[in-house]
Amino acid sequence: MNLLIQLAVGIVLSGLVTGLAYWRGSLTKSGGLGAMLVGTLIFGFGGWAWGVLLIVFFVSSSLLSHYKAGEKSGLAEKFDKGSQRDFGQALANGGIAALAAVLSLALPMPLMLAAFSGALATVNADTWATELGVLSKRPPRLITTGKPVDYGTSGGISVLGTLATLGGGLLIGLAAALLIAVNDRFAGRDFAALPLIPVALLAGLAGSLFDSLLGATVQSIYYCPTCQKETEKKLHTCGTPTNRLRGWPWLDNDLVNLVSSLVGALAACLLWWIFTR
Repeated sequence: MNLLIQLAVGIVLSGLVTGLAYWRGSLTKSGGLGAMLVGTLIFGFGGWAWGVLLIVFFVSSSLLSHYKAGEKSGLAEKFDKGSQRDFGQALANGGIAALAAVLSLALPMPLMLAAFSGALATVNADTWATELGVLSKRPPRLITTGKPVDYGTSGGISVLGTLATLGGGLLIGLAAALLIAVNDRFAGRDFAALPLIPVALLAGLAGSLFDSLLGATVQSIYYCPTCQKETEKKLHTCGTPTNRLRGWPWLDNDLVNLVSSLVGALAACLLWWIFTR
């Protein structure tokens, strides 16, 4: 019965947050459905602390997507999707975290909490790196070769973007440690939450760098013959059908984000074992 009540509460809270995000223009209609699904599973199976941590990710990443939007508007042609998250993006960003919440019913909670934090730290770190890295004064360099590339190129990294990556992961780690400590204080438990800070920081960095590695090697990248520019879009902003330049045709940015968050979750499990053994 407690689980059913938590799921019901999860539906209500997720609906409120999703409705606000849709009203603010951060979600499409399909993105709202995806956010409702992810939020309900996390609130319902993980509890309020896990749910608030999801909100921390969503709010911080959404705010940054609108930060200096005018300066970043010229890069829209590079990315497959805009700042409004759709269903695929919602699952790509929160699917692994939701899975960790569900698995926490059967697997050891500390380990699944680490996995949850690592998955969220990865997508938050990657979002911060993307939204702030493109504002760097120096052009990014391809993670595989170090060659300078255009702003917004998949697989490109910069000093500012890497610092943003660390900031995004650190925020999730700090929030996770604080929320879990408060939750356990009220629940009468004694859970060592401090290791979540370095776990999320390092797991977020690992997952985000893996995202860049996939972007530079096997993610599907296209070329617009009219504009003579690389893009993630199959149909470029100018309306021209693009040609696949490199990468696997089925591996789009959403799937890269999903796989990278899985890598971040697994890295967090390993780090948790190292820090707490």
